[in-house]
Amino acid sequence: MSARQVVAVKGAEVLAGRGITLEMLVDACMQMFVPHPGVESRSRARRVLEELIEEALRDANVCILLEAAFMLDEHAESGRLECIASGEHAMDGSALVADEIIGMAIAEYIGGTRALFEFVRFDKAKPGVISELKAFSDDAVAGLLAGVSALMYSLHRR
Repeated sequence: MSARQVVAVKGAEVLAGRGITLEMLVDACMQMFVPHPGVESRSRARRVLEELIEEALRDANVCILLEAAFMLDEHAESGRLECIASGEHAMDGSALVADEIIGMAIAEYIGGTRALFEFVRFDKAKPGVISELKAFSDDAVAGLLAGVSALMYSLHRR
């Protein structure tokens, strides 16, 4: 198995280990879908998003940031994240911005500056599985989906 294949497996495991499937990610992304030249149909968008999500999960940097977000949530919930009170983490209040920074970093890394605008849409709407996640992981997954969404619109425009 090549190093790239190992990363792909690990990326999928980071999410699968938390009950998140590729289908759940695509479904969440499709809730935010807007037809666009080059990606007019929902069926085409689903296919493209599947490929782009799988590709993003083959990137070690994306995987590490996703895993870090989940670990930060786990540490905060167990009281091992010394920097914030567990109540502040649970409320995901406006004083906590590190979670958005992680999400924005993932989005921009995958889809460039345009993905930052997508991140705002995904972060506010919290479609699908994103709404079920904690403070750090919801923004990390929103960043993943915002990045691939922006990339889809950029790569497949006419």
